[in-house]
Amino acid sequence: MMPHKKYDKVLVINSGSSSLKFMIFSMINETMLAKGMVERIGDEANLVYSRNGEKKTEQLVTAENHGKALVVVCKMLIDKERGVLKSLKDVQAIGHRVVHGGESFKSSVLVTEDVKTSIKACNDLAPLHNPANLDGIIACETVFPGVPNVAVFDTAFHQSMPKHAYMYAIPQEYYTEYGVRKYGFHGTSHKFVAQAAANYFKKPLEELNLITCHMGNGASITAIEKGKVLDTSMGLTPLPGLIMGTRSGDIDPALIFFLARKGFSIDEIDDALNTKSGLKAVNGLDGNGDMRDTVHAAEMGKAAAINAINMFAHRAALYIGGYYTLLGGADAIIFTGGIGENSAPARKAITSRLEAIGCTLDEKKNASCFGVQQLIATEDSKTPVLVIPTNEELMISRETYKLLTDTAIPAKKK
Repeated sequence: MMPHKKYDKVLVINSGSSSLKFMIFSMINETMLAKGMVERIGDEANLVYSRNGEKKTEQLVTAENHGKALVVVCKMLIDKERGVLKSLKDVQAIGHRVVHGGESFKSSVLVTEDVKTSIKACNDLAPLHNPANLDGIIACETVFPGVPNVAVFDTAFHQSMPKHAYMYAIPQEYYTEYGVRKYGFHGTSHKFVAQAAANYFKKPLEELNLITCHMGNGASITAIEKGKVLDTSMGLTPLPGLIMGTRSGDIDPALIFFLARKGFSIDEIDDALNTKSGLKAVNGLDGNGDMRDTVHAAEMGKAAAINAINMFAHRAALYIGGYYTLLGGADAIIFTGGIGENSAPARKAITSRLEAIGCTLDEKKNASCFGVQQLIATEDSKTPVLVIPTNEELMISRETYKLLTDTAIPAKKK
């Protein structure tokens, strides 16, 4: 099928509470043309920018809000010296990362007034993200009038989970009245690497059982059964599951009551579990939760760092092994994300605990694999282990392009 030139140039926006990240793609050959971000919006804003294959540059800019930040981005994209577009009219579609779609969205959607209302209705589920995501959409509607906007949800891919996997065994009015259930996150990344694995094996995704491990500062593992999510490690929020850079992962929920009775406020406990826990809390590095520094400290013989890596690997292996059982076996285990793609010691620590399900690591391949797609298991390993770099922005662009080329866009009223 020939590429649809009408929607060739796709701008991808990831709008945070005080930042606006962007990438622009040519979908004719899926080439990233430029990327960057405006950070510290509303304060001393800074524009970080680079064209494909060039070094990034930074400059202070004036951006009181997301709309002004987008204007700054647009000026750079059409700059005569460093831009990649002749004019803003070259932008033919805009894809937005939206963190939470609740149960309303099982796939990416064209943004309408009703869609914006539904995104806002999920604010309680993602108070730090959804309002900012919506700000980005509104800013784009103002700066790019008439250009279609598409919302791509982190939670959408996980909406194929069966009810017995996503429900919590709690009073059911919490679900019916407040939407309390497992939603899962990193769905765009899990979907991207699952599709990449299908290409690698030259099989339809619907014929594969995969365990995808997105491991960065935030981390989650997903069991994918014939193209649909069977289960995932994050829940109502991104807090549960794996041990992460600053998040605790799974804990005894009664710990919250215990700490509250000790005098800690709900906000203090929330902050502790989300920003002061994980590797940061246990590796002995004075508040540094970076896996690279944790590995370095462990190699230097620091006992707390060694234990932190063992804790991280133990929890990950627990999920992978459980998902392997639920799937009845897996065609591959996939590592992605900053840690998954680049930390050979972390991958080794996890896979060394998976010998019972047939994982045999090729030590040489694993040690030399940094940010590239590569098989790191031995050829005779019962369960293949793959490293596949993720590209969530490209996935958002693909979702946007696919939706618009499969769906007729109604003409604007004159």
